[in-house]
Amino acid sequence: MPPRRRVADSADVLIRRETAADAAAVHEVTARAFARTGQAGRVPAEASLVDELRADPGWIPALSLVAVDAGGAVVGHVVATRARVGSAPALGLGPLSVHPDHQRRGVGSALMHAVLGAADALDEPVVVLLGDPAYYGRFGFVPATDHGIVAPVDEWEPYFQVRTLTAHDPLVRGGFAYAEPFARV
Repeated sequence: MPPRRRVADSADVLIRRETAADAAAVHEVTARAFARTGQAGRVPAEASLVDELRADPGWIPALSLVAVDAGGAVVGHVVATRARVGSAPALGLGPLSVHPDHQRRGVGSALMHAVLGAADALDEPVVVLLGDPAYYGRFGFVPATDHGIVAPVDEWEPYFQVRTLTAHDPLVRGGFAYAEPFARV
């Protein structure tokens, strides 16, 4: 019989809003989470993206959340920024980052549930992301095309997903546009 693996210890973290004092730790966690083999010394685009998003008009402080461990160290981060579906408001989610030492323990799931709940509480209508359907499907994400939302890049379609929230208007359809810093990734 295989050994039992501890699947989640998300109860060991606190999810809270990011503060200015967290910026360096968020950058480091994001850089570590997205580090690619064979690219030592290179800062992953996702880490620079978070830094740029903070200075963008699309930044929504209430939707930049960190996971901190019992010692107060930042071990995860998620952000949702202002985006558009046609001319209607939407949110673009990402990046979602968990320090490699804390991955596969429920931290990413805890961050996702928290940011979706916070977005819904702010009466946001829809959250859109580019990511693995097998992972994000468990949070209610479905192909964006199911809701008439078109990816900015055709090749993204299989990974371009949407999660509707309480304030969603099913008549809102059209092309999706992320906050401007995403265009540089």
